[in-house]
Parts: sequence; C-alpha cells; structure tokens
Amino acid sequence: MRSTFFKNSLIYILIIAAIVTLVMSVFSNRAQPQELDISTLATQIQQQKVKKITVKTNGDLLVTYFDQPEEQVARKEPGVPLFDMMTGLGVTPSDLAHVTIVVEPESPWTDWGSLAITILPLILIGGLLYFMVRQAQGSNSQAMSFGKSRARMFTGDKPTVTFDDVAGADEAKEELNEVVEFLREPEKFISLGARIPKGVLMVGPPGCGKTLMAKAVSGEAGVPFFSISGSEFVEMFVGVGASRVRDLFEQAKRNSPCIIFVDEIDAVGRHRGAGLGGSHDEREQTLNQILVEMDGFDTDTNVIVIAATNRPDILDPALLRPGRFDRRVVLDRPDWLGRRQILDVHMRGKPISPKVDRDTLAKRTIGFVGADLENLVNEAAILAARRNKKEIGMAELEEAIEKVQLGPERRSRVVPEEEKKVVAYHEAGHALVGHLLPKADPVQKVTIVPRGMAGGVTWFLPEDDRTLMDEEYLEAQLAVALGGRVAEEVVFGDITTGASADLQSVTNTARAMVTQYGMSKQMGPVIYGEKDELIFLGREINEQRNYSDATAEEIDREVKRLVDKAYATTKRLITEHRDKLDTIAQRLLEEESLDAAEFAAIFQTEEPPAVETEPVPA
Repeated sequence: MRSTFFKNSLIYILIIAAIVTLVMSVFSNRAQPQELDISTLATQIQQQKVKKITVKTNGDLLVTYFDQPEEQVARKEPGVPLFDMMTGLGVTPSDLAHVTIVVEPESPWTDWGSLAITILPLILIGGLLYFMVRQAQGSNSQAMSFGKSRARMFTGDKPTVTFDDVAGADEAKEELNEVVEFLREPEKFISLGARIPKGVLMVGPPGCGKTLMAKAVSGEAGVPFFSISGSEFVEMFVGVGASRVRDLFEQAKRNSPCIIFVDEIDAVGRHRGAGLGGSHDEREQTLNQILVEMDGFDTDTNVIVIAATNRPDILDPALLRPGRFDRRVVLDRPDWLGRRQILDVHMRGKPISPKVDRDTLAKRTIGFVGADLENLVNEAAILAARRNKKEIGMAELEEAIEKVQLGPERRSRVVPEEEKKVVAYHEAGHALVGHLLPKADPVQKVTIVPRGMAGGVTWFLPEDDRTLMDEEYLEAQLAVALGGRVAEEVVFGDITTGASADLQSVTNTARAMVTQYGMSKQMGPVIYGEKDELIFLGREINEQRNYSDATAEEIDREVKRLVDKAYATTKRLITEHRDKLDTIAQRLLEEESLDAAEFAAIFQTEEPPAVETEPVPA
C-alpha cells in the first residue's frame, strides 16, 4: 500500500512540475520588445525622445520613450560602459541629462530560473519515460501471471454454509458426509485400508443445489476450500489452462487436507476429439492436465476434488473412471417432502403467517428446484411489502407460485369483449375435460387474466409427484390439451390461433408415445429414431432415421390415430356437458378466476333439501 501511495505521489509531483514548466514557458515566451540598433538609439537620445534606459544584467538596454508606450531593446558591446558608447556615437552629456539611466541589480535567481526552464522539461520527459518502462514491466509480469490459478480460497475457519442449510437431498448429504469424515479423521479409514474417493462428481438439473452442497461440505469439514469455474481455466493464450491446472493442484497439495471444487466442469471436460474438425484444441490440453493431476495424487495428500455439472453425458470417459471421479452424487428434483424442507430453510427468519399451509405449497410446486423455491419465497416477500403487510400470507405465496411459473399478471392489457369470451370458453374447455376424465390431474385454478405470454391459464395439480406415466394418463393429457380448441369449435363454429401451443404439445406427446414409449400396438415395443448430438456443441441437432419410409408413414398414421381418438373423446365430453361449459365460461367472464373449491362447486348437482319453517307470529 505504501509503494502504491509513493508511486501516486510521484505522478502528482510530475504533473505539478509539468504545469509549472508550462506556465514559466508561457511567461518566458511572451511577446518580446522590438530590437533597436545602437546608432538609432543615439539619434533618438539627441532628439530627446528617450525617457529612460534600463541596463539589464545581460547587457541589454531596455529603452522607454516619452511619446510611445512600447519599449525597445538595444544591444550594446559587452564590457563598454554606456556613457562611453554614447559619447563615441556623438551624444553629449547635455543630451544624456534628459534621460534616466537605471542599472538593474544582479539577482542570484535569474540564472537559476533560466536553468529551471531548461532542466524541468528534461526531468518531466525522463520521469514519464521511467513510468512508461515500469508500466511495461508490470504488464509483462501480469502477462506472465496468466498461468497462475484463479481459484478463490476459503479457509473454512468461519463456515457460512453447513448441511443444515441444505434440504431435500438427504442421500447426497450422506454420500458427502463420508468425505467430511475422511477430511476430519483420515486415520479411521486408512487403518482399515480404505481409500476415499479422489473425486466426487455432483450431477443434477440447474438450481438443485450442487454449488450449495459443495459449500456445505467445505463448511462441515473446516478445511481450505479452492473454488473455480471450469471456464476460468481456458484463456486466449495457448497453454494457459494446463498451467493453471498445475498451479491449482500445487496450491492444494501445500494446503492439504483440502477440497478443490470445479463448478461447471463440462466447460473443459467434454469428450476429447469432439471439437470442430476433430482437432486438438486448448480445452483438450486443459482436460489432459486435469486427468494427469487427479491420477497422480498420492494416497496421503488428503486432497479431494468435487465437481458439478448438469451434463454428465458429454464428459470424457477417462474423467469418470475409478481413480478420478469415481463417485457420482445425484441431486435430482426434490419430491414434495423435500420441497417442504427446502421451504422451511428459505422461510427461516422471515415473518411467515401461521395460517400458511406449507404442505399445500410443497404439493403445488411440483417440478420446482431449490432455486425456484428460494425465488418463490422472495417474490412472496416482495408482494407482502408492496401491500404494506407485516407478514407473508398464503395469498402472497400462491400468487408468487403463478408469477414464478408464468410471469406477472397483465391486468392493464385491454382485451376486446369478443376475444375475452373466446378465451373464457377456451380455458373452460380445458378445465371441463380435465374434470371429467378420471385419469387427468385435478383442476387447481382457472383464470382468464393474461399472465406472461398466455391469455388465460388452467392449472392442474397432481395429487402426488408422478415419475411414471401410463398410457391412459397420456391419452387423458391429449384430450385435456385439445379441450380449448374443441370448445371454440363447438361454441363459435370457428377456431383461433390460441390453440397453437396446445397442438404442439399434443403432437409431441403423441409422437413420443409411438416412437419412444412403445405405446402403439401397430408399431410394437420399438424405439424409432436416434438423436444426433454434437458433444462439442452440447445439443441435439437433428434426429437420425433408422427406419424406412414405409415405417415413417405408419408412424404418422399412428400419431394421427392417437390425436383423432383424443379429439373424438374431447368433443363428446364437451357436447354432452355443454351446460357445464357455459356455466364455467360465464363464471370466468364475471369473476375472471376460479380456484379449486369454486370450480368443484359447479359440479355439485345435489340441491340442499328445503327446510320448512313455522310462520313467525306478528
């Protein structure tokens, strides 16, 4: 810090010197008096035009006149007195009697000032050259530091995240708890001849808490923790990634026992030879160095590598073999119980209303991961603050679920009455078919309020997390998806573009039933088509047909048969229950939204018995 202050002070001094030099140069180079010949000066003295003569220290004569403000300078011979020079030019003592002659005293600063004006620019230029050289040297040293690892080291003395902050992944915590125990008590394992896995690969969809789990392992173990992203290894310079890998593992060995955490390792761990053109690129050099460093660990170094990725299918096989990442920990989407635990973690320390049913929230958030649930609680807190409430209620949490799924409501959008009516019948068609089919999920909410990109939404809430889907369930999904389009056709005799997303979903589901799930008796239990994927790009680019044109025609016929069957079922249900469809649509036009209880009340056909009462006497 002192060297930085000293360097900045020198820069400021040089800037001030430059300003002073500039000012002195301006004043020294200002307009000089006109030069006068000495014989002309003698003539002017004889004509009594000269008022004053100032003899400068350098021998120059500064002449001041009676009738003009401008001064002139005359050069006299050095060593010759002014009186003798003027007498030699014919000037008499009486002529000189009218002139005031002043001799300027010699000043010791005059020569120093001239010297400073000459030297300061040289000093300034030299100083600037010096700092330019130093800057170049600093740039060179910075360039040489490209090969140093950029991993951030956490000592583990004051952990901010522990296993208590991670919920919904009990099995993953048990797996990683062995790593923590090994780092705390390695002798217990070594005495039995056990070898702790050298690498742990955490796999799971985005937002499931892989990075959070790695931080919890560091906090529980209390050892140094090196964190780096896979993309930080590779730079524009050749060989930088491999050099950083070597430097990272050298630091880890010096600080063992410790943990190295590589986030998004698929950035450098993809299949080798999968680059564009199959060439050997910088990423592969980095991967090769990682393979060498991990395989070269001794059993007593106590350095464990933890990596996270959501694309384990594109990693190089050499990276996954025993001796490197020989343990795989899966962090999948949590079930409703795991979501309940995650909600408890994120609601900790927040003013949650005691009326909030956390079990219902957990069951309503099917498919949510930890990051989604954290965002859900945060959005609910923002809504409660916007409404000037002191605590977060169930209404805010339910609205936050819809906001996270589809986006905010757009109540300010102006919708024509005719279009609003079409949307109401469209959503009523979805809800009606979903209620009438026993295999379909129960209706949770129906609304015609625009939200996100949707003009209206019908929510279906499964009774439990579903991992397997049978044929009847998928056929019910096809019928429910077609409910909106069929309702428009039955009621208005015409169709709109509002069902485009529904038709896309129907087509994809029906084709998957035929080509992937083997749910077609005509096609049999065979998978048709293979996905072509470029490992380097990490995405599917097309589908390779491993079947004939005749088989493709049969697949198309089967897909159409499934869609036609669902269409016929949907049309039959809507036609038979047209009165309920009109009721649901009318309620939507009046109230805009119906929750599960209000929607179920429409189908309660039993009327309460009339209670006869005695007349009240007057």
